[in-house]
Amino acid sequence: MALTATLYRFALQLSDVDRGIYEALDLRLARHPSETERFLLLRLIAYGLRYDEGLSFSKGGLSSTEEPALAIRTPTGEMVEWIEVGSPSAERVHRAAKACPQVKIFTAAEQPLLEQAARSGALFAPQRVEVVFIAPELLDAMIPLLDRHTTLELTHSDGRLYVSLAGQHFEGDVRTWRLAAAP
Repeated sequence: MALTATLYRFALQLSDVDRGIYEALDLRLARHPSETERFLLLRLIAYGLRYDEGLSFSKGGLSSTEEPALAIRTPTGEMVEWIEVGSPSAERVHRAAKACPQVKIFTAAEQPLLEQAARSGALFAPQRVEVVFIAPELLDAMIPLLDRHTTLELTHSDGRLYVSLAGQHFEGDVRTWRLAAAP
């Protein structure tokens, strides 16, 4: 018997001070049976930090090889930002950079193979690719408090992420950099 996705509901109070965005969001995320809780939280944080008009989760889910985890589209449907979560392969990032003018990767892991591919010239337009690193310790501290109906506050200010969840407070750095092109 095939395992089914588990639906999580997040009441997210978002304050992105750096971008001047303050929203109360009601989100439903389906957690695929193969998806870890860390990855689910990383998807949620990516949504919060990139929140904008036209942002949506992939219709194909995590198993789609042709779609990003999240995307920002214009009202006409044109994709203007391809957002990956986790540790995508160099081939996937190459395809994303060819398909979209901006690519963001939200990760909790170092990306040496991706950076090596960019330096070697194996990636199309690596200057289009921005990596956003979220400390894995921050995600791991939140996991025990995760529930299928979760209320949390997410604040981003001056490169720091502040999270309030189940009466507890967490914080960590958000490091961002662009991939370096081949010399």
